[in-house]
Amino acid sequence: MSTPRFTRLVADIGGTNARFALLAEGSETPQHEATLQCVDFPDLGAAAARYLQSQGAPSVKEAAVAVATPITSDRIKLTNNDWSFSIEQTRMALGLDRLVMVNDFTALALSLPLLRPEEYRQVGGGQPVKRTPIALIGAGTGLGVSGLVPAGEAWIAIQGEGGHTAFSPVTPRETEVLKVMWRSYDHVSTERLASGPGLVALRDALCAIDGAAASALTPEEIARRGLDGTEPVSVEALEMFCSILGSAAANLCVTLGARGGVFIGGGIVPSLGPWFDRSPFRARFEQKGRFRNYVAAVPTYVITARNPALRGVARAFVSS
Repeated sequence: MSTPRFTRLVADIGGTNARFALLAEGSETPQHEATLQCVDFPDLGAAAARYLQSQGAPSVKEAAVAVATPITSDRIKLTNNDWSFSIEQTRMALGLDRLVMVNDFTALALSLPLLRPEEYRQVGGGQPVKRTPIALIGAGTGLGVSGLVPAGEAWIAIQGEGGHTAFSPVTPRETEVLKVMWRSYDHVSTERLASGPGLVALRDALCAIDGAAASALTPEEIARRGLDGTEPVSVEALEMFCSILGSAAANLCVTLGARGGVFIGGGIVPSLGPWFDRSPFRARFEQKGRFRNYVAAVPTYVITARNPALRGVARAFVSS
C-alpha cells in the first residue's frame, strides 16, 4: 500500500486554538490533526510552519484557513487574539500556490451536511424541514454565527458577524446585568455575554448587582462550579448564559427562516454535556411571543463531532 501524498493544508484558527490537518491528494478527509495554542506564536505563518515541520515538512502547495474574524481585505486581524497578518505575505512565506481564507463559522457551516447522525444530538423537540435554511451559532472565545441557504442541490454558507448584534435583555435580572455592562461599553453585543469571557462578565455583573465581591475565575472554573452547584452565583451565571444563547439562537432562526434546524457549535456548549439539555436554553428559544409555535417546530442540535470545521475548510477549496 503506497504512502498517501499530502498536498493541501487546512486550518481552523480561533481566539485560543489553532487547529491544523493535512489532506491527501484527491481527498477531502482531514488527517494528522493537531492543535496548537495561538499565544505560543506571533501569527498564522509561524504556527503553520511549526505544524508542517512536526509532520515531516510535507510539500503542500495549497492551504485553506478558517479565521475567527471578518475577511474584508488582505490584512487579517483576529477579533479575540493578537494575531495580525497579510494573506499574500503568508502565502509567499509558506511557499504556497494558493491560500484560501474563510470565516471560521462559515467553515463550520460548510461541515454541517457532512456530519454523521452520531456527531450531533437534539435538544428539545421539532423536526427539520428539508431544503430550508439551517442556522448555526456557537460560543467559545467569541460568539460565532452562520447558516446554510439551499441553492438547488447545493448549499451556500453565510459569512457574517451576528455575534456582534446588540444584546437585548428578556428578564429584569438581565436588564440589571445590561446596566452594569453599560458602565464599561457603549455597545453591549451578545458576544459580550454569550461567550467564554461573557461567562466571566455575567458572574462579575451578578456579584456587582448583589453587592458581593467577585473573585477572579476563568470561564472553565465558573462552568465547573455551575455544573456541580457549589457556588450559587456561578449556577445563575451559567443558566443566564444558556438563556441568552437561547434568545440569540431563536433570533437567528427567525431571521434566516431556519426551519431546517439550528446547530450549536463552539467550545462551551458541547463541554456542558447533558446539563445543557436541562438548561434554560430550549425554553428561552421557544419564548418567542407570536412566533412561539414557529420556533417550537424547529429542532436544535448540539454538535459533538471533534474539529468538524476542518472538514468544512476542506470544502472551501471547492466553494471559493
